[in-house]
Amino acid sequence: MAAVGKFRAAVDLTGGRVLAWSLLGRLPAAMCPIGTLLMVSQHTGSVWRASAVTGALALGQATGGPLVGRAADRRGQRRVGLAAAALNTVALLALVTASQLRAALGWQLLFAAVAGLSVPLVGPLARSRWLWLADGRAEQASAALWLDGLMDEVSFTTGPAVVGLLASLLAPAAGMLLAAALAGVCATLFALHPSAPPSIAATGGRPRPPARLLTAPYGLLLAGMALLGVAFGSIQVGVTATTAHVGHPGAAGPIYGLMGGASACAGIAMAALPARFDLPARLRAATALLLSAALLLPLVGGTLGGLAAAVGCVGLAVAPQMITMFGLVERTVPTARLGEAMAGLVSSITLAQAAGTVAAGWLVAAAGPAAPFTVTCVAAGSALLLAAATATARRYARPAAAPARRAQVRA
Repeated sequence: MAAVGKFRAAVDLTGGRVLAWSLLGRLPAAMCPIGTLLMVSQHTGSVWRASAVTGALALGQATGGPLVGRAADRRGQRRVGLAAAALNTVALLALVTASQLRAALGWQLLFAAVAGLSVPLVGPLARSRWLWLADGRAEQASAALWLDGLMDEVSFTTGPAVVGLLASLLAPAAGMLLAAALAGVCATLFALHPSAPPSIAATGGRPRPPARLLTAPYGLLLAGMALLGVAFGSIQVGVTATTAHVGHPGAAGPIYGLMGGASACAGIAMAALPARFDLPARLRAATALLLSAALLLPLVGGTLGGLAAAVGCVGLAVAPQMITMFGLVERTVPTARLGEAMAGLVSSITLAQAAGTVAAGWLVAAAGPAAPFTVTCVAAGSALLLAAATATARRYARPAAAPARRAQVRA
């Protein structure tokens, strides 16, 4: 019942329609990495070329995310969101065309980088938008961030699954075309929705030097998110290598998808946590759970059943950790830079996941299919040490209650 109450509170704050655009508009970010890898590898016959193009996409997204977020904070989500959605759609279509025509690698790298740079950032901007609508009302902000975290988990699980299904039924490019359509339509509708925060000029404010963003508490959140990204990348490689080693390579996708499913379930269960169990304590508990689950991977991950169980246990720690860190951002950065700060966390996990993938891939070649799980355990252990030492109620104090000033926007 707690989950139902939080869902109703989130819908009362945001309206149902924009939640649908938010969910569908963030799917391309989850679809494009695996979609690019499958599409380019099929047309070139080279996993290395496909990895290079996918890496260009990830690097572009990690670089462009904070830039798009900052522009949205300063110029308004509507104007920046519309421009990003249009450019991203064109770049994705260009990447598909270049791959289909087997264009030179340089062109594919270029289009992938532009596609990454122009991601509309529906997820990070949605979190910033919900906090703007909540306007200091802690219960509504908590409910909106909780539901937004669930939508992230749904997109994280559904996006790669849809790409895999379309690749098997139609062609690898089909998933990328769907991603382009979702970016062009749903991200545009999200940007156009009346709930979009206005620009500084539209609110009557005067442009002023931006308040400091990179504070120590925010830097610690970036580090924690990066360690989680390293864990993601190493698990993905470890699952792929292990399933291939035992003769069932096709099981990699479903097993990795268990992480997202378990994470979504854990996210729903978070609705029942009492308010006195504050965010810093939740972060410490979630990272302890992450390490406990990660240690199962090298112990029981040599068989399909054991691997599936261990990956599912890791998933139980993911949503509590991510939702909590996104919630702590509000306590660490200026309100005027929330969009940029949320995008920075996404960039951190994206870059770290790429680094974890590279490190784990090297270990597979050097030490065998189970070696990537060592990277997972080290990352999880480091995350726990970081949270235990720094995630304190004093550093991340609850914000003072503020009276509501904005009218709710529903549609």
